[in-house]
Amino acid sequence: MSFAAVDIIRTKRDKGVLSDAQIDWVVDAYTRGVVADEQMSALAMAILLNGMTPGEIARWTAAMIASGERLDLSKVGRPTVDKHSTGGVGDKITLPLTPLVAALGAAVPQLSGRGLGHTGGTLDKLEAIPGFGTKLTNEQFTEQLRTVGAAICAAGEGLAPADRKLYALRDVTGTVEAIPLIASSIMSKKIAEGTGALVLDVKFGSGAFMRDVADARELARTMVELGKAHGVTTVALLTDMDVPLGRAVGHSVEVEESLEVLAGGGPADVVELTLALAREMLDAAGLRDADPQAALADGRAMDAWRAMVRAQGGDPEAPLPVAGEVEQITADRDGYLAGLDAYAVGVAAWRLGAGRARKEDPVSASAGIILHRKPGAAVRAGDVIMELRAEDAARLPAALEVARGAVMIADAPPGPRKLILDRIS
Repeated sequence: MSFAAVDIIRTKRDKGVLSDAQIDWVVDAYTRGVVADEQMSALAMAILLNGMTPGEIARWTAAMIASGERLDLSKVGRPTVDKHSTGGVGDKITLPLTPLVAALGAAVPQLSGRGLGHTGGTLDKLEAIPGFGTKLTNEQFTEQLRTVGAAICAAGEGLAPADRKLYALRDVTGTVEAIPLIASSIMSKKIAEGTGALVLDVKFGSGAFMRDVADARELARTMVELGKAHGVTTVALLTDMDVPLGRAVGHSVEVEESLEVLAGGGPADVVELTLALAREMLDAAGLRDADPQAALADGRAMDAWRAMVRAQGGDPEAPLPVAGEVEQITADRDGYLAGLDAYAVGVAAWRLGAGRARKEDPVSASAGIILHRKPGAAVRAGDVIMELRAEDAARLPAALEVARGAVMIADAPPGPRKLILDRIS
């Protein structure tokens, strides 16, 4: 069946409901180039403004999956479970979490992405490790899951190609925030990768994609329902991203912090979220008796990390890149660190060279920020709050300007904040 793209645009513009046939056609026709970018741009804007019913979102997601291949992980020999974060600042959780869950008997098929703007990308972090390769064929991906239990790599070209094309379009047309399109984008890739279970880390706050907790909750509920509709056990945690996770923001510095966690240490918030997500993943995979805290303490998680890094061509013993240019931001008065705005810290790291404005831009592996104080800490004038690192000294002034704006010092300590606000299943 064939349709006119302009009729589909008008239907959604006028707050109508698209039929299954219309959705199937427009997603397929756009993937094949029959529907032009400007037409899909108009439809995406209409979806942003007028929304979609649950039925429309489910069908749109199914059409995105059907645009490409669906991996078969049935021969991996372990229960499969994946995790997806909606992105944040200092969010290195995938790095310790993936080998931790693999060490306890699951297979973790982690298809990850690159950073854009103020949020970091898992693949960029891993490429700070000398030799680490982020491209695997489907056969290599499946075999590594069977033998190692963990693989973190880029999605193949054949996986949900409609999403790859639409994602790029949304990025340049002001339609990234459309919840139906966010949900279908994430879930089409995760369902197509063939995982049996999925745990979502949906972030809210200044450094998150969704600043408003109500929007984050709506996105989480939408994705959980999509997962269930496609036979994937799915649960979501709502987590705070007003403050960067951990003390490291960047690439090599976040790998270093992840290694601390795998060695049984690391910042309390990173450990808390890693363990919470690990328990959810193990439960979803049917491994309810596994103890992730013990696997961090006794070295099993670190062994799985080293095996994964070696399997992907990396050297787990090689030194990580270190930036040569350093500047510090200090407290200008006595008091308490009342806030540390995640968005501003993320933008500062971006200006240091750790981020990109376009997907094709290069990034600096060693650029980043080390946080010496987190909110709640008592400070005296002159105490170091954060340390900015760059390869190029010319990048420091602009980064310092925005990073200083992240720091809020008050006469009294801030009230407690929950890192994990809610669980949605």
